[in-house]
This record gives sequence, structure tokens and C-alpha cells, in this order.
Amino acid sequence: MQPSSDFSRLIEIMAALRHPVTGCPWDLEQDFATIRHYTIEEAYEVADAIERQDYADLRDELGDLLLQPVYHARLAEELGLFTIADVIEAITEKLIRRHPHVFGDAETPGRQAAHARWEQSKADERARRASVAGGDATAHLLDGVPRALPALSRADKLAKRAARVGFDWPDAAGAADKVREELAEVETAETTGDPQQTAEEIGDLLFAAASLARKLGIDPEAALTDANRKFERRFRAVEEALAATGIAVENAGFERLERAWNAVRDTEKNESKTT
Repeated sequence: MQPSSDFSRLIEIMAALRHPVTGCPWDLEQDFATIRHYTIEEAYEVADAIERQDYADLRDELGDLLLQPVYHARLAEELGLFTIADVIEAITEKLIRRHPHVFGDAETPGRQAAHARWEQSKADERARRASVAGGDATAHLLDGVPRALPALSRADKLAKRAARVGFDWPDAAGAADKVREELAEVETAETTGDPQQTAEEIGDLLFAAASLARKLGIDPEAALTDANRKFERRFRAVEEALAATGIAVENAGFERLERAWNAVRDTEKNESKTT
């Protein structure tokens, strides 16, 4: 078996790994549930390579990600459910159907109209799936928002869906008021000593913050990712500054840590003003 740029070689390798006699023992033990977290992990590693602008790594990570649908499709084929060919046909059909202005006779819309058409197509698909399911199945507006998404991203998508039918504040000021309201409810809940109630109110606060970001045109997941990165960078600088004075970070205490943090923050802000 030799490497190849032909997609069929990847399918052949996957089949060989799953061969019941000569396959890999680890691969033979896997099923949909055991490899699903790898699928999510590989998507994040692709995103990380993009953020780092490491395009050699991006090539490798895209390969790792590409393996995931091939792996899942192989498992499905063994169970008589579908094949990788079915997966490819389904996505090509979907792309053609959702872009009639490219692959059909529809007039080419503007960016917003194209996005609206895409969303309407997805809504129609949800309705068709509910119809096929039969019984008491009903297509709901929030159907299809993946539960495996990071909670902040899922909050953003849920709120966007609700906003399509007018369940939204008219401007960012209304969303900001909601954040303040939820913060007050967190503080009230905290006085009760009930951790479950406090956790519930914290969840409402985070959901409201995601909605505020949406009203301001900001991706909350990306914003929090940037905030995490900034916190890491600044805290490392705090550790280095303290180490230079002979103080271990674990022995510094809050007041000294806060002073060092503020110094690092102020230095960064001053440097950004001069660049």
C-alpha cells in the first residue's frame, strides 16, 4: 500500500484498517461513539492551525479531519447504512439545491439575500425531515442546532434562530440591559446560598452576554478565544516579572499578583498605542 493523492486510496486504507482478519486491533474496536470526540478534536486543530497561520500544519490537520468522515462512513457501510459515496452525493445535491443562482436559473442575489435563501433552504429541509418522520413530529425553529457545539457558540446560534421571527431586542442597548439584569439576578441568587440557583443564573448571564455580542456583530466564541489567549499571555508575563524579583507566583499573594497584572496590562496598552 503506497501513499497517493487519489481519494480512493484513503478509502482503501480505511477498509484495510477495519479488515476483520488483517486489520488494526485498535481500529476494529472503534464505533461511532468512540471516535466522535476525535472528529470534534480534529476540527478544533484545523481552527488552531488557521489562527496560528501555520499552513504546513493546516495541510496536515485537514488530512486528519478528512479521515473522520471516511472513518464514519466505513463504519456505516459495515452496518449496511450508507457509504462514503452516499455522503458525497448528499453534500453535492445539497450545495446545488441551495445555490440555484449558481447552478440554476435563479437571479444572482446580494450577499444578504443569498444568506437568507440558504437559511430558508435549511428550514425547508428541517420541515421535510419532520414530515418524513411522521407521527407527532413537528419542525421547530431551533431544530438542528448541534448539541455538541461549544455552549457559547450554541447560545449564539439559538438566539440567531429566535431573532429570525422577531424574538430579539431592537438594538444592542436592550441586550446590554439584559446583561445587567442577569448580573443582578446572579448576585441575588448568590445571597441565597443555593449553588444550583446561582449556576442557573450564571448560565442566563452567559447566554445574555452571547446575545449582546451578536447584537454588536461579534462572534462570542471567537471573542472568548481571544480573551483566553490574552489572559494566558498576560499571566505568563506576570509569572516572569515576579520570577525576576525572586518571588514564586504561588507565594506572591493576590495584591502582589494584581499589581503585576495591572503593570503588564498597562504596558501592553501603551505599546499598542505606539504601534
